[in-house]
Amino acid sequence: MTSRVRRAAAFAAVATLSLAAPMFGWATAGAFGAIAVLALSVTDGPAFELFARPADRQAGRLHGLAAFGFAATGVALLALFARLPTHVFVASVLVVGYGNLAHQVASRFDADAIVRTGAFVAGGLAAATAGQLAVLTVEGVAVAPALPELVFLAASGAMLAGLLRSVLFARDDPLVVLSVALLLWLFADLTVVVTVEGVAVAIVVSALFGYVSWALDAASIPGMMTGALLAVLTIVLGGYAWFAVLIAFFGVGSLSTKFRYEQKQARGVAEDNEGARGTGNVLGNAAVALAAVLAYAARGRLPVPGELFLFAFTGSVATAMSDTLSSEIGGVFDDPRLVTTLEPVDPGTDGAVTWQGELAGLAGAAVVAAIAFALFDSVDPTGAAVVVAAGVAGMTTDSLLGATLEGDALGNQGVNFLATLTGALVGAGLAVVALP
Repeated sequence: MTSRVRRAAAFAAVATLSLAAPMFGWATAGAFGAIAVLALSVTDGPAFELFARPADRQAGRLHGLAAFGFAATGVALLALFARLPTHVFVASVLVVGYGNLAHQVASRFDADAIVRTGAFVAGGLAAATAGQLAVLTVEGVAVAPALPELVFLAASGAMLAGLLRSVLFARDDPLVVLSVALLLWLFADLTVVVTVEGVAVAIVVSALFGYVSWALDAASIPGMMTGALLAVLTIVLGGYAWFAVLIAFFGVGSLSTKFRYEQKQARGVAEDNEGARGTGNVLGNAAVALAAVLAYAARGRLPVPGELFLFAFTGSVATAMSDTLSSEIGGVFDDPRLVTTLEPVDPGTDGAVTWQGELAGLAGAAVVAAIAFALFDSVDPTGAAVVVAAGVAGMTTDSLLGATLEGDALGNQGVNFLATLTGALVGAGLAVVALP
């Protein structure tokens, strides 16, 4: 057993203390707090050698263990005072502890990043599911009816933790623990109805979707993890039809990115990293859609009809599709013009458009509208027209922001976010006005 595996196993053992929460409550929070305080006083000896990370050895203190202990203490206190479910506390701590252990074990056999990331997610998912089952059993709750929801929470937490770990560092475990706890708290509070079939399909589809996007160089590891998490949440909280709309954007958008990539690269208008989408790019295009899915899942608590969130969702995705096709297809044609003045500009200028790109963007919005019309009963021909109008409005907003604010005030991801937000608002607003 290597030192890294031993260290990860030791952290996993500390994480296992969370299982005492249903029986001991305050004592569990105190135990994690004591571990954190003691870790700061250990400077050498067997315990130091067992838990010390490279940064800890340089500092001469077990800062990593102390931070992990304080994070677990904080989440335990949320469970005691703020009604965070105990099983969510346990899942949040076990996801990180056992996910790291699985990651280090996998590293001994395969150095490929996709394998290590997959091992982290699988290990965290298994541990979080088992931990939640143990908690509910101790609390006297029937576990069979709750199993699908527990697996959904475990999968969501493991994917979020895997995503954060892919863009952060091992010493950022406290941030990961807290982020997972807050996300799972939100989902547990939504009381979403989750079926065995639904969560099983969501996990399998998201895994395949993530792997294929990475294997085809359509996404980086963080981008893959972001897309997989979005897939799980969209399938479980929205449904297969919602996911079909989202996957259409990712599929067509990725293909358009590869379209004449060398030519676009020579013109200076190609996406970086050979077109592989990172977390910022994925979230910039899909964060609003995700918010619409979450709002739809909570529709029973909001004074807004659920159909409006559907049109916000499709409007934001239509915008992302329109903007992507407009940029990727229009970028190979000559004579771009600035959208605000129509004066000729160099290819790649922010806010530049071509008529070919505008037509491609219109076609992209029409594709999303056609899928929505085919899959959603509430989207009739007028509703499909609303989706197209929302997509074109968002695409135009993207160009206007690119010509006026991008660079100094906004980055590309910020522009994408505001454009998709515009598409969502236009879609929901037109649905109120135009639909019965």
